[in-house]
Amino acid sequence: MNYKKKIKDALTSLNVPLEFQNYTGSATTYITYFCYTEQGEAWAENEEIATGYYVQVDIWSKANYTTLEGQVMAAMIAAGFNRTSAQDLFEKDPKIFHKAIRFVYVSD
Repeated sequence: MNYKKKIKDALTSLNVPLEFQNYTGSATTYITYFCYTEQGEAWAENEEIATGYYVQVDIWSKANYTTLEGQVMAAMIAAGFNRTSAQDLFEKDPKIFHKAIRFVYVSD
C-alpha cells in the first residue's frame, strides 16, 4: 500500500499546496505529511496480514485554518483513515499557526 499516494489522493482536491515532509514554496497556507510509524497489526501463520500506517498531517497557516482543518479531517476519514489525535501549535520562529493531526490506516 502506498500511503503517500492515498494521502495525496485524499487531500489534493482541497486546492492547498501539499508536500511530503517539507514545503519550500511561498504560500502562507499549506499542508505537509509524513509517516511516523509503520507496523504490523495482524499476523497469520507467522506472516503479517495487516499493516498499520501511522501518519501525521500538518496544516501550516498565517491565518485561521479552522475551515481547512474540517476539510482535511473529512477527506482523510473518507479515504479510510482514523484520527488518533490532534494538537494546536504556534511556531514562534516563522510565526505560523500549526495544526498537527495524526491518523492511522490499516491495510490488509
